[in-house]
Amino acid sequence: MSLVESDENTPLLKGDVTSGGDADRSRWRSIRVMYFTMFLSSVGFTIVITSIWPYLKKIDESADASFLGWVVAAYSLGQMVASPLFGLWSNHRPRREPLVCSLLINISANIYYAYVYLPPSHNNIHMLLSRIFVGIGAGNVAVVRSYVAGATSLKERTSAMANMSASQALGFILGPALQAALSFIGETGVSVNVIQLQVNMYTAPALLAACFGITNILLVIFVLREHCVDDHGNHIHAINYTSEEQVDVAPEVEGGIDHIAVFTSNVLFFVILFIFAVFETISTPLSMDMFAWTRREAVLYNGIILAAIGFQSIFVFLLVKVASARIGDRPLMLGGLILIFAGFFILLPWGNQYPKIQWADIQNNTMPAIRPSPTPPSNTSLEPTGCPSEQVWCLFTPVIHLAQYITSDILIGVGYPTCNVMSYTLYSKIVGTKPQGVYMGWLTASGSGARTLGPVFVSHVYTILGPRWAFSIICGIVLAAIILLGAMYKRFNAFSIRHRRIED
Repeated sequence: MSLVESDENTPLLKGDVTSGGDADRSRWRSIRVMYFTMFLSSVGFTIVITSIWPYLKKIDESADASFLGWVVAAYSLGQMVASPLFGLWSNHRPRREPLVCSLLINISANIYYAYVYLPPSHNNIHMLLSRIFVGIGAGNVAVVRSYVAGATSLKERTSAMANMSASQALGFILGPALQAALSFIGETGVSVNVIQLQVNMYTAPALLAACFGITNILLVIFVLREHCVDDHGNHIHAINYTSEEQVDVAPEVEGGIDHIAVFTSNVLFFVILFIFAVFETISTPLSMDMFAWTRREAVLYNGIILAAIGFQSIFVFLLVKVASARIGDRPLMLGGLILIFAGFFILLPWGNQYPKIQWADIQNNTMPAIRPSPTPPSNTSLEPTGCPSEQVWCLFTPVIHLAQYITSDILIGVGYPTCNVMSYTLYSKIVGTKPQGVYMGWLTASGSGARTLGPVFVSHVYTILGPRWAFSIICGIVLAAIILLGAMYKRFNAFSIRHRRIED
């Protein structure tokens, strides 16, 4: 008898992950595999996020911040398309199948990313395509979330979702941290002539992500088992484990789902992921423009900053698990949105001090139609630094100080993880015990859509209008989300609670 079949009707000891029979232990081992898969998805995005811009400039000197937005968005575009499909697949077949398939795509795409410098032309397009395929591989997030939602009781749900978010945050920490550590390899690195591979500060992180993917596949094949429990924690048959034992959802239960609350949750999740995608995308160009950092400095310092935010997020998730039991999920989500608003408001440029303008773009305070060859100052490197004069707003927009940048990072680093875990915790509770593969697929797709539009939006608005307009618009979007959550506040209840009220 397999683990998934043994003791499947025995009630769980709620909150006890080390006792309760073989089925309970197997259930939590499988959930931990899902944590690692979520970690890998986060690493796949963040391990290269701070180096995409300098890597893009290295393989294509004509690339601008607008194309950067498309490259960053490509990951989320792939994830948006793949998530509902993987979610649908997981509703009808063992979850091992979509997981292994998605991880193989992820591994291949990271190897592809490491070779985008090799073709003689259109290297920027190859980078774009590689990030799309990495995103398709990350579509398994819908499968992960639906599994954890279906394998936990209502009381376990918030804690499990917080742990999953902590795993995501750990990936958020290690991704930039690993990129920062690997930056010491340098832009030249080591050449492996046999396979025509150049291992440097840009390609090594993607190759490491591929190694993580291989480990993840082994865990999925040898450790993961199908488990499903009801809201009280009793084992039930997994609807997608044995096809002949699938259970049809009763029409009245389906009708009991508050689809307005489901739709609103998707909208709020879109906003939350949109604003954080903006923050991730703009951090490297903003710091290079405002603080006159070189490419290597921007990769290193932003990697350290993002890693620090990730460590902060771990503590936030621990606090969320405790605070949620005392004050509830909805107040925490509202508070997180308020902190995000404060973070972007602080990031608005003020004062009379202006950023340094790139010396390569200006000579004798004029901007001639034909730019002369730059003559570097004696106290600087060959790489031009500062705000490029092609961005006209650099000449009249006040500089954003490092203290503003750090303060904003701290506030957003508290608000975002709080909103993130609360949004899909509430979502899973609203949907109830119905198989959530497709629902989680749409939630992931809405977040991926935000990650697609966010980088494109901010790269264009930032390039053309500057940080004042970009961050002002973001503040308006967050304020609208706060108002929407307040208007829908009473409808964000767990399905079982709402269904009992209907029966009463």
